[in-house]
Amino acid sequence: MPATISSALACIFPASQHQYQSKTIYNAMSYIYPAVGAHAAGNKKYTFTVWAPQREQMEVIHNERGYPMNRDERGYWSVTLDNINPGDRYLYRLDHEKIFPDPASRWQPDGVHGASAITDTDFAWTDDAWEGVLMGDMIIYELHTGTFTEAGTFDGIVSRLAYLKSLGINTIEIMPIAQFPGKRNWGYDGVYPFATHHDYGGIAGLKRLVNEAHRQGIAVILDVVYNHMGPEGNYLREYGPYFTEKYNTPWGSALNFDDAWCDGVRQYFLQNALMWLDEFHVDGLRMDAVHAIWDFSARHFIQDLTTAVAGLERDSGRKKVLIAELDLNNPRYINPPEQGGYGMDGQWIDEFHHALRALVTGDTDGYYEDFGKAEHLTRALRDSYVYTGQYSKHRKKQFGVLPKGNDYSQFVVFGQNHDQIGNRLLGDRLTEKVSFEALKLVAATVLLSPHVPMLFMGEEYGAKNPFQYFISHTDDKLVELVRKGRRDEFRHFNWEGDVPDPQSEEVFRNCILSGPDQNDPKQKALQEWYTFLIRFRKERLAMKGRERESLQAFDPTEDGVVSFIRSSGSDKILVVLNFSKKQAQYTPPLFPAIRKVFDSSASEWQGPGTVTPDVPTPSVSFTINPESVVLFEL
Repeated sequence: MPATISSALACIFPASQHQYQSKTIYNAMSYIYPAVGAHAAGNKKYTFTVWAPQREQMEVIHNERGYPMNRDERGYWSVTLDNINPGDRYLYRLDHEKIFPDPASRWQPDGVHGASAITDTDFAWTDDAWEGVLMGDMIIYELHTGTFTEAGTFDGIVSRLAYLKSLGINTIEIMPIAQFPGKRNWGYDGVYPFATHHDYGGIAGLKRLVNEAHRQGIAVILDVVYNHMGPEGNYLREYGPYFTEKYNTPWGSALNFDDAWCDGVRQYFLQNALMWLDEFHVDGLRMDAVHAIWDFSARHFIQDLTTAVAGLERDSGRKKVLIAELDLNNPRYINPPEQGGYGMDGQWIDEFHHALRALVTGDTDGYYEDFGKAEHLTRALRDSYVYTGQYSKHRKKQFGVLPKGNDYSQFVVFGQNHDQIGNRLLGDRLTEKVSFEALKLVAATVLLSPHVPMLFMGEEYGAKNPFQYFISHTDDKLVELVRKGRRDEFRHFNWEGDVPDPQSEEVFRNCILSGPDQNDPKQKALQEWYTFLIRFRKERLAMKGRERESLQAFDPTEDGVVSFIRSSGSDKILVVLNFSKKQAQYTPPLFPAIRKVFDSSASEWQGPGTVTPDVPTPSVSFTINPESVVLFEL
């Protein structure tokens, strides 16, 4: 892709100092923010830049020799050195005393406590024709690099792309890959946001994955964490005021997005986001817990980020999406700035999951106490949020607002994800909790809704591998604190059993997927069911409606039957979902005629056999099988 120039951000990166393909401008000020990290400057020269505004002296240590750095007015230290080669190790010495890795390191081959290494970022891209995937068209598949395949690498994911494409997946969402301590981690303990985890395959491995995904028509979303840093190997405090005591977070001090010296912190994460989206050709970022990014600046960090990304999108000609994980029923993050919003493209909806899971499993412990009725799922389907101002028993307050002006294409929904599986005591999937018929029902609820659907790796064939929480910290005291934290967390639920040891390699190994067993008729049928539903969603006109008016939801029946109409143009589809474990009676709305399109209980889907007529009589009730979905065209 040719070099591009964006006018979105305040930061111009001189060509000699950056690895990115775009130059950005950050605000109306004349100050030019340099690109942090070690960047090629031609002829085996590299420029080293680090933000350390409260240090009196900084040096780069290369080949056991220290080289003094020069400080600018904002606390950025830089020096350009000759005869630097990819693979060379380097460190920074702070005030003649402390020695640490580069906080903007691109490569940590010796782990989080080892020296940083110079990287070769050249790559022969072949995706010039790629334009991206619109968010409303996405079928997202969330995966964890270390457990998705036995290889546990980016190349391992590449080996499964053809399978995902055959399933109908057009977007993969990869859990965080920033360098974390040890070899096993979910990724939310990353401490080097600019470094791809060494054991996953590093820079070259990730670029191969993105390039091949684009060749096969699959977009790549990367999960990033800008609300906290992991505890082990986190040396940011040594360099400057990256944290503030103004706010409390579940992870300790908040990252400094609005206190004194916050400009350097904001730039650090803005540059990181643009690196993934530009240099690595990544199509979007899923941002972890944005409600924990505390910022009361006149312009929220998220708004600066969306402005920058919009500029990159415009100049590159490629769609880039920003998706928030947000524990607030508030569309502010996805509303446009002219409406007082921050301009993100979409957000995860945990409440859709909670309503669906509580209904299909009967779970009402912990935060599930706010759910469990068919009406909750109807609200989730119709309004995206379940709580839009009602009193929440779990939160003990009125909660949420109605997202009236937001299309369904701005909301990502799921029946399972890494949090909702991994944060259970045993990391057990729905496969271990509900019947085979209920698994098909859950899939249909997600994939036939007007929202953007997301699957979690392995659910499409009913994988039985758990997805448990795992770490591989090297600090024994920290490991014990994590163990204690897990035990305390589960006290909110009435779950029986011992908490699995997150440090155990066996716990991690149990989570590695083995892939679908084609000799298992139910796994094979479930995989075909997912493939069929995805194809139906893509091809049927009625499934393309994303406006609020494109869905008409009906009050659920006393038997637990949820129903709604999807429409687009002249095409209308009636979806009937029976969450009861018994047969139920359903009376269809009054239409001249309706005809059955498919029934999840049919024998072709390894079901018990359909009992619903192909052409029901208008306004006359008919029988629907337990835990099943039936579709009719109107």
